[in-house]
Amino acid sequence: MGRFASSVLHKPHDDAGKAWPAIVIGLFVAFGGVLYGYDTGTISGILAMPYWQTLFSTGYINPQGHPDVSPSQSSAIVSILSAGTFFGSLGSPLFADTMGRRYALIASSWVFILGVILQTAATAIPLFLAGRFFAGLGVGLVSALIPLYQSETAPRWVRGAIVGAYQLAITIGLLLAAVLDYATQDRQDTGSYRIPIAVQFAWAIILIGGMLFLPETPRYLIKRGQYDKAARSLSKLRRIESNDSAIQTELHEIKANHDYEMSIGTATYLDCFRGPMLKRQLTGMGLQALQQLTGINFIFYYGTQYFKNSGIQDAFAIQMITSSINVVSTLPGLWAVDKFGRRPLLLWGAVGMAISQFLVAMLGTLTTGQDSSGNIIVHNVAAQKAGIAFVCTYIFFFASTWGPLAWVVTGEIFPLKTRAKGLSMTTATNWLLNWALAYSTPYLVNYGEGYANLQSKIFFVWFGACFLCISFVYFLIYETKGWSLEEVDELYNEVSSARKSAAWTPKTTFAQRERAAAAATASETGPTEKADGSDGASHHENHPTNHPTV
Repeated sequence: MGRFASSVLHKPHDDAGKAWPAIVIGLFVAFGGVLYGYDTGTISGILAMPYWQTLFSTGYINPQGHPDVSPSQSSAIVSILSAGTFFGSLGSPLFADTMGRRYALIASSWVFILGVILQTAATAIPLFLAGRFFAGLGVGLVSALIPLYQSETAPRWVRGAIVGAYQLAITIGLLLAAVLDYATQDRQDTGSYRIPIAVQFAWAIILIGGMLFLPETPRYLIKRGQYDKAARSLSKLRRIESNDSAIQTELHEIKANHDYEMSIGTATYLDCFRGPMLKRQLTGMGLQALQQLTGINFIFYYGTQYFKNSGIQDAFAIQMITSSINVVSTLPGLWAVDKFGRRPLLLWGAVGMAISQFLVAMLGTLTTGQDSSGNIIVHNVAAQKAGIAFVCTYIFFFASTWGPLAWVVTGEIFPLKTRAKGLSMTTATNWLLNWALAYSTPYLVNYGEGYANLQSKIFFVWFGACFLCISFVYFLIYETKGWSLEEVDELYNEVSSARKSAAWTPKTTFAQRERAAAAATASETGPTEKADGSDGASHHENHPTNHPTV
C-alpha cells in the first residue's frame, strides 16, 4: 500500500500548496458512485428472489414452474432505470451551469431519494417502475456531475486516479448490492427486497451531508465571473492564501483559457458537434458506448439468473465473487492510469477483454444444451467452471482499464465552455446503450417463442465489441496523462492524430498568449513595450511551461 501511494501520489515540485485537500475532496465526491453501482447492481438479485417473484407476478409461470414476472416485464423493470438515467444525464448541464456543480449534486441526490421511496413502498410493478425511473433520473444527474466536479478540482498529476475512483465507488456499490441481496434472498416477507432498496437512503444522505461543506469548483466560479470566490475556493483546495502568487497564476491561466473560448462565442449543444469539437464529442460518446457494449452490465444485471441457468448451484455466491473481483481489480487501474497513461491501458484492456469474452462464448456454447422446455443441460461442469473463471478474467481487464478510464477521459477532453454539455452527452450515451442492452438482453438470451435464445452465444456479441475497442483506442484516444485541463485543450488544438499525442508537450500557456497579444496590440497603437519579457511570438515557439496548473 505504501508503494502504491508513493507511486500515485507523487506531487511535482513545481505544484504550490498542499495536494491532500483536493485529493480527499475528490475521493469523497467519488462516493456518489455507490449510488450508481448499488442501484444498478441490486436489481439482479431482487429479480431472482422467490418472494419478490411471487408478489410481483401477474400470472406468468417461469420454466421452473414458479410464479414470476415475464421476460418482457423483467426487461422493463431493469431498463426503466437506464431510461431515467439517460434523461437525467442530458439534463445535468441545466443544474451544473445554473446552480453550480456542488448544489447540483445535492439536488440530484434528492431526486434519487424520491425514487428510493417509491421502490420501497411498492408491492406491484407500476409503482416499482415509477421508483426505478426517478432513481435513474437522480443517478443520471449524479453520474454526469461527479466526474465534472472531480476533473475541475483535482490536481493534474493525480486527476486520473481521482476521477477513476468514481468507478471504484461504483464497483463497491455493486458489491454491497450483492451482499445485501444475498443476506435477504431467503426472507419470506417484503423485507427480502425492501431492506436492500431502503439501504440506499444512507448513501444519498452521506453524499448530501458532505457536499454541504465542500467548496464550489474554481472553474465554475471563473465561468460565472466570480474571480474572488474562485480564488477562495482554490485557496481551500491548495491550503495557501488566496492572494498567493501561485493561486493568482493558476486562476489567470483558467480565466485566460475561458476568455479565449468565449471570444469566439457562447456554446450550445449543437456547438459540441461543430468544428474541432466534433472529434472530441464523438470520441467521448464512442468511448462510453463501447464501455457498455463490452458486456459488463449483462453480468451485473442478469448474472445471477444466467449463472443459475448455466447449472451453477449457488448463483448468488458467484455474483458476490464477481462483484468482489470488480472492486479489487479497479485498484491497479487507479495506480496505472497516471503512471502509464490512458492509451496503453485502454488498448491492452480491450485485448484482454476480447480474448476472455471469446473463450467464455466458446466454452458455454460447446458444453451446454437445452431440453424441450428450455431448461439448460450442462454436459461438462468443469467447462462451466472454467467459463466462470474467464468471466472473472474479463472483469479484471474491464475494472482495471475501461471501467475507470471511460470516466477519466470524458471528464478531461472538453474545454470549460462546453464541458458540462459535452460530458452530459457522453454520459447520456453510456446510459442509452445501458438501457438498450438492459431492455434487449432478455429477448436475446431467453428461451421461448419470440426470443433469440442465444444463451452463452451472447458472449460472441461482447467479443465483437471488445475487438472494435482496440481500433477505437488506437485511432481516437489522445494521451492526456499529466496535463492540466487547459493543456489538454491545447493538445487537441495542435495535434491532429491521436497516435502522435504522447509525444506532444505544451509550448505556451493561455495566459502567456494573452499577454503577447496585448503587447502586440500595444505596439500597433503606441511605443513598443514588452510584456513580461514576451516579444509577441506565436505559441509555436518555446516558452517556459513550469507554471502551477490543476
